[in-house]
Amino acid sequence: MSSQASATEAATTAKHVPLQVVVERAHLLKGLGHVQSVVEKRGTIAVLSNVKIEAKGDSLALTATDMDIAIVEKVQATVNKAGATTVPAHTFYDIVRKLPDGAQIEISTSDDGGKVTIRAGQSRFSLACLPVDDFPVMAEGELSHNFSLKTAECMSLIDKPSFAVSTEETRYYLNGIYLHAAGNGKDKVLRAVATDGHRLARIEVSLPAGADGMPGVIIPRKAIHELKKLIEGSDGDVEISLSDTKIRFVCGNAVLVSKLIDGNFPDYERVIPSNNDKLMEVDCKLFTQSVDRVSVISSEKSRAIKFKLESGKLTLSASSPEHGTASEEVDVNYSAGLIEVGFNSRYLLDMMARIEGDTAQFLFNDGASPAIVRDTADVGALYVIMPMRV
Repeated sequence: MSSQASATEAATTAKHVPLQVVVERAHLLKGLGHVQSVVEKRGTIAVLSNVKIEAKGDSLALTATDMDIAIVEKVQATVNKAGATTVPAHTFYDIVRKLPDGAQIEISTSDDGGKVTIRAGQSRFSLACLPVDDFPVMAEGELSHNFSLKTAECMSLIDKPSFAVSTEETRYYLNGIYLHAAGNGKDKVLRAVATDGHRLARIEVSLPAGADGMPGVIIPRKAIHELKKLIEGSDGDVEISLSDTKIRFVCGNAVLVSKLIDGNFPDYERVIPSNNDKLMEVDCKLFTQSVDRVSVISSEKSRAIKFKLESGKLTLSASSPEHGTASEEVDVNYSAGLIEVGFNSRYLLDMMARIEGDTAQFLFNDGASPAIVRDTADVGALYVIMPMRV
């Protein structure tokens, strides 16, 4: 049977056969938790406020889209009558969330398809639904490159750079993570880069089979946020397929498809200093706590904190007309000359939260140049932070 015929048959089923399905609350809640967050709170197209539910075989497929991202997740269910409909996403999620643990939830539609009834124990809800034929299908097109990553690798590539993604809409090409193949010969890597002009994160893993020759793509911020939630609940590998306009991630029983940002990511290599030869090593936990304490005094606007770096010692300080002054000394491994430089404390804390090792390495040139930060536990991670006047 052709795919077109299958689609027609599914639509007919949704119109004429009222669905009836029973699903365990925990399974439904997990799936809805993933898909419903894609739905915009105040959309202009009514059906996009709904989640599509399709009962078939031994599963209930949940689909949500905002036309830039679509997520489909299948959950185990007992299907008494196959069919499909759409229900208000956030209301449906709230109902399921507030039902008791272990509840068996029965979902059924009226004969005319205009209402969905949700029953669990003594609870009964009736929701208006919209025709499944009105629910849009997000076409993937031909995805020319296919490869897979271990869950930890994929999480590293999207989570570690995410703090540096720009939220400035006028520089839309920075509103995502740039994923591309880099390097030569045996040193080829899959690299993820994000920058907002103030800090930069570059994360890389060994290039997986199938990724060589892939186009460089910019994955939007919202897709990254949704993908992180899917990966956190997945055990197996993440399968990735992409073209120059779309990307698809398969994580367990969930599939996320997203449009890519249509723009050119800047030449980030020019931002990474090549002559930073003054090395400071510091205990991550002690450094983070010190920055956090001293930053209490920094002004709300600038969040500025000053480094005074000399042999074996880093002095952190901050001052503001409203709050006063603060300073704290931290023991470090450093033997080069005196450096005084300022940084945004919030940017430092965001960066340190991504470092896995006990020790972080800071590489400086002088008090007016960007600093490089490395994670001793992850050789594929590199961060850059721009200085500021203090």
